Amino acid sequence: MALNKKSTSTLPELPGDLVWSISSGSHHEPHSVLGAHPHEKGWVIRALRPMAKSVVAELASESLDLVHVENGLWQGFVSGKKVPDYRVLATYQEGAEWRVDDPYRHAPTIGELDLHLISEGRHEDLWAALGSHIHSVKGDLGVSQGTRFAVWAPNAKAVRVVGEFNSWNGIAHSMRVMGSSGVWELFIPSIGVGTKYKYEILTRDNSWITKIDPLAQQTEVPPSTASIVTQSHHKWSDKSWLEARSKRDALKSPMSIYELHAGSWRQGLDYRTMADELIPYVIELGFTHVEFMPLAEHPYAPSWGYQVTGYYAPTSRFGSPDDLKYLIDRLHEANIGVILDWVPAHFPKDEWALAKFDGQPLYEHADPRRGEHPDWGTLIFDFGRNEVKNFLVANALYWLEEFHIDGLRVDAVASMLYLDYSREGNNWLPNQYGGRENLDAIAFMQEVNATAYRRNPGIMMIAEESTSWGGVSSPTDGGGLGYGFKWNMGWMNDSLQYIEKDPAYRKYHHGELTFSMLYAYDEKFVLPISHDEVVHGKGSLLAKMPGDRWQQLANVRAYLAFMWAHPGKQLLFMGSEFGQQSEWNQERGLEWWILDQPSHRGLQSLVAELNKLYVANPSMWQLDHHHTGFTWIDGGNADQNLLSFIRWDEAGNPIAVVINFAGHPYHDFKLGLPSAGHWDEILNTDAETFGGSGVGNFGRVEANGEGSHGQPHSATISVPPLGAVWFKPSK
Repeated sequence: MALNKKSTSTLPELPGDLVWSISSGSHHEPHSVLGAHPHEKGWVIRALRPMAKSVVAELASESLDLVHVENGLWQGFVSGKKVPDYRVLATYQEGAEWRVDDPYRHAPTIGELDLHLISEGRHEDLWAALGSHIHSVKGDLGVSQGTRFAVWAPNAKAVRVVGEFNSWNGIAHSMRVMGSSGVWELFIPSIGVGTKYKYEILTRDNSWITKIDPLAQQTEVPPSTASIVTQSHHKWSDKSWLEARSKRDALKSPMSIYELHAGSWRQGLDYRTMADELIPYVIELGFTHVEFMPLAEHPYAPSWGYQVTGYYAPTSRFGSPDDLKYLIDRLHEANIGVILDWVPAHFPKDEWALAKFDGQPLYEHADPRRGEHPDWGTLIFDFGRNEVKNFLVANALYWLEEFHIDGLRVDAVASMLYLDYSREGNNWLPNQYGGRENLDAIAFMQEVNATAYRRNPGIMMIAEESTSWGGVSSPTDGGGLGYGFKWNMGWMNDSLQYIEKDPAYRKYHHGELTFSMLYAYDEKFVLPISHDEVVHGKGSLLAKMPGDRWQQLANVRAYLAFMWAHPGKQLLFMGSEFGQQSEWNQERGLEWWILDQPSHRGLQSLVAELNKLYVANPSMWQLDHHHTGFTWIDGGNADQNLLSFIRWDEAGNPIAVVINFAGHPYHDFKLGLPSAGHWDEILNTDAETFGGSGVGNFGRVEANGEGSHGQPHSATISVPPLGAVWFKPSK
């Protein structure tokens, strides 16, 4: 028995194996030994201070010399009824002193309700429970401020926090497991914002591995990988934006999306300088929304953010989390919505990240037939595990609520839907009914969509889904996946195949332009010309076009006018708005220099005009998702490479659209129209100001009583070569 030199009380004997596990930082519940524990008529205080020469517990009214037990474990006894508040003063060789509040004297900083919700997979504010958070505790010696850590690692035998504050040696900062939840917790006083840390995890095979914090909200700049303690001080100023958004019906509102890669839109910008340069540009072009390719932390820049390691951490390449909030706040101030690419379909195999997080498959499905992507070399989440599904659902809410994101574009939905996605032969595991549908992933998507819309009215969940799966954008209560929108990959593929053809052969492919109207209302569509269409040898949008440079630019102008007039919202990837020549390369950025050429400035001006007309005319968006918003004038004029149709709004106001994909103009062309009188030519993509040849209708045509194309009236018009014209009844 060890005797305290200020007391005759005997201190309890500690088994040797217990002392060893505590002193080596490998015990699953170090708080059961370390800290203050009731004993006889007082308290035994134990502290772990390896290599110390002497250790003193400083209380409010006395100092208690602790006795060395073994291997850096010290203990002493103090009488009293109240749990003592104390600080530990350790003295080392050559007189060095270290005085700190003892982490092990503190009660758990995560509650039973949190643990219950985590185990049930229902903790919608998971980021507030797990991860690292600044925390303060009041005591007799004043307020103790530090950081509380909590991490889910159910297969671990022990977990330690390591960082700069302990020279990356976690022996003195081992965590306690919170019952059967698999959550480990520790409050470490005296460390704060900016602290770099990781977790050391003792696996079932007694190996120590070092991992980042899956819930970290800030990380080091890659290629460094440590998690960082952070705390937001941003004061939002977008209340009016959020209130208006909550009342907005996205289906019946204009949505013209400018997609960009933050690192290469203009190279060298951070989040704050991006606000100064991006916002005026988007305003000038008239887009209603920007969509950022993934901004969650990712170690490999050429993955463009699609191989995420820090799901709760905005990439530190461009600044802090508050810097990103500043950018989003500024965009909202300018009435620009913000959509973010979100990647729940897969994650990379980096050994310091989520892969085999606690030594066993945890976030990923254990069976490689469901847990690995053969094409991408990545891992697939175990969507059927409560805690994993919770991790992803809460992550969507985190971006929507903490960063005021207006919409999430969900990447690679098809890969989640099908168990045999990109798998040949029998290299896939059927569901419980023998089918190829991933029932767990379907349930996950239904839950994340329903929860996101319930908690955040007015937001948008947008699916990048490339198959004919039914009900992607249908409500979950009717069996749908619950997305608000779906990318129209069919329209994108068909229309690009058509436009790449020489005009002489387009008449044989006319159906590729019109087929989309056969299913235009099956889903709520976004028409995407995204980054995926201008990389990997596909060439830029401009380079896809046949002919010389003038013809290429004219083709792009006509194509974009068709895209903006087609039912559905639209998305255009950066650089396409001014005719970038080369396919996109994130290392080089955009070819801004090409705007020195008037023809490319003309294309950019056309995009601005398209957006201006689009937003100003509800006919172009109010009934995007209802068949009453579209009428063919003539969809079958393949021989002349002509399309003509009418877009309507709810009040019955029409806009007539004529697009000529032939290389020559048509004069004296008879166009059926729904009403007589003057019709203004509100758009002509062949206007000289856009770089065109100037063929047009002098701004107005006259419709008379002679019917045509099934319409009661008609007008004789000129249709420019490789051009589009829009007409609207004069007021």
